[in-house]
Amino acid sequence: MSQVWQPEAVILIGLQGSGKSTLYLQRFWKTHVRINLDMLKTRHRERTLLRACIAMQQHFVVDNTNVLLSERAVYITAAQAAQFRITGYFFNPDVEACIARNAPRTGREQVPVKGILGAARRLQPPTLSEGFDVLYHVRVDGAGTFVVTTHNKHLR
Repeated sequence: MSQVWQPEAVILIGLQGSGKSTLYLQRFWKTHVRINLDMLKTRHRERTLLRACIAMQQHFVVDNTNVLLSERAVYITAAQAAQFRITGYFFNPDVEACIARNAPRTGREQVPVKGILGAARRLQPPTLSEGFDVLYHVRVDGAGTFVVTTHNKHLR
């Protein structure tokens, strides 16, 4: 039996400096459109690109911090309505490692430490009940390699 094609919405969830954009580049840049507020600059542009991906049934990745359930719900609701497969990648909230990875960044790419700490305080870990079809836990090992495991009840 052949499998029916289904477009995919990937939502990356993690602090600034956690490795979200690097994971996008390693796993998705050839197949998924990147929706990223840093790149698009305004929510209006972000929503316009999201609507375009939905209308075209185009795979996409939301590469923002997405630390709040309400932020993720915007993408999940739109993707569910269009019958996309919804995949989440939750990055281990290792504040010290995020600050260390952020430190060498320059200019607008460098996030103030208080921004990382604020995101860590607001972080609401994702659950399958939000509407994810699959949810992965991501951590970076000592060699800088992504270790991706299937979601279980104890993400933290």
